[in-house]
Amino acid sequence: MQAPAHQVSPARQGVRPSCVVVQAHSGATLLEFLCQRFTAVPAATWQARLEAGDITDAQGLTARATDAATPGRRLYYFRDVPDETPIPFTETVLWHDAHLLVVDKPHFLPVVPSGKHVRETLLARLQHRLALPELSPIHRIDKDTAGLVMFSVQAASRNAYQALFRDRLVQKTYECIAPWNPDLPWPLHRESRIGDAEHFMQQAEVPGAVNAITDIAPLEVHGAWARYQLRPLTGQRHQLRVHMHALGLPLLHDGIYPVLTPEGANDYRRPLQLLARSLAFTDPLSGAHRSFESQRTLLAMENF
Repeated sequence: MQAPAHQVSPARQGVRPSCVVVQAHSGATLLEFLCQRFTAVPAATWQARLEAGDITDAQGLTARATDAATPGRRLYYFRDVPDETPIPFTETVLWHDAHLLVVDKPHFLPVVPSGKHVRETLLARLQHRLALPELSPIHRIDKDTAGLVMFSVQAASRNAYQALFRDRLVQKTYECIAPWNPDLPWPLHRESRIGDAEHFMQQAEVPGAVNAITDIAPLEVHGAWARYQLRPLTGQRHQLRVHMHALGLPLLHDGIYPVLTPEGANDYRRPLQLLARSLAFTDPLSGAHRSFESQRTLLAMENF
């Protein structure tokens, strides 16, 4: 017999509920479990959430403070979200049908909630703006990167689009601005292994089997700088930034490579010069060829 689907509470203003699974502990009730599990949250906060009916389980039933703390019960709740400073840039929807959403993302906007960014994320904005509770990104780009992001509109067809990226069936093209080195053998085919660096925010090329491949070619040269086309054949975290940095060509206005700037030190006047320019693939449901191109641009080379 198939297990029943989880009844997850709908998002509120684009923010999805958090989840916790009840585990064995020294208390007898749900309230006692939650207080022991989340010691930084006052007991009065959990009491108020339970009394307001703001915590539900996988069957959609409202949890009560006096319920037995049965191990394995899955609870959904909304954590308090402090006011966030609005990110003053707007996304653009390029394509929207029953299964697929393609969006042109601005610099500085994270794709999904993380850390201090919850409502001011691309996913939360779109869920709230378009009333799409099942919306989920099929792939991601860094918050510092501008350009194209694809979303699955409904869970039923999500795996078909995710398979495009798993099987490397999407042609992805990026553009960046970085220093020019005429002595390198252009165009370049960079193959290496990318892994963790000393700081958790950074990645680095490390010894081992190849897991990151990028084709790099100059598009335009202006003095000491050039605009490059980047074609990633794999999708490692920070792959393009790491490969360019390893070549001695760190991207213009990169706040992570080679020097990590303090968190929250965003300078809206100096966006990272990296753009997810285009995506092309065969739609797995309709068989139609899909091709999308960002409407955004990098800095004009003649200004350098």
